[in-house]
Amino acid sequence: MGKLRILVGDDHTLVRQGFRKILEERQDWEVVAEASDGRDVVRQALAVQPDVAILDIGMPLLNGIEATRQIVRRLPTIRVLILSMHSDEAYIIQALKAGARGYMLKDSADTDLIRGVGAVAAGKSFFSPAVAKVMLDDYVRHLAEKGIADRFDSLSEREREIFQLIAEGHSNKAIADLLSVSPATVETHRAHILQKLDVHNAAELVLYAVRRGVIS
Repeated sequence: MGKLRILVGDDHTLVRQGFRKILEERQDWEVVAEASDGRDVVRQALAVQPDVAILDIGMPLLNGIEATRQIVRRLPTIRVLILSMHSDEAYIIQALKAGARGYMLKDSADTDLIRGVGAVAAGKSFFSPAVAKVMLDDYVRHLAEKGIADRFDSLSEREREIFQLIAEGHSNKAIADLLSVSPATVETHRAHILQKLDVHNAAELVLYAVRRGVIS
């Protein structure tokens, strides 16, 4: 198996250099391209077709969320990890809807970068622990203020199991193989889960899972 090929997009040269140093401590990882603005990120992604793209959310000319949207639309196999100074849920929702697989705070990059890249490279989702905690706290407070029950409690034991596997990024076939059921059975469970939780796509399901503390 070849090296994991990584694109780094950030408008600060020192940040890019620091990330390259951290990432290439892994012998099986290689930074194959760098970009300092969002438009160049898209061009580089299309040219070198990396496995993982690490993008700053606040890049000039084209922000990281829009760059993610353009990259994933054209090359859906690229897994994007967003870097941000913001833990606000609005930014996270936008990133997920654009197609990002992870969302990491810049101030935790020195400790979370390797884990984040490894997770999204494996097809999973990744969120900085601080982001996950903020979202979980906000979610619990919202339920308390509204005096409503958590829809998650309506899921069966098997549905909760499949819910987590979907949120972690596993395909229907992978879940079916793991649970020794048919892909059609998994798809039926997926439909029931979306209906019970009132979510409409994979991005919303992942967001729900982070809010609920099922994944982090």
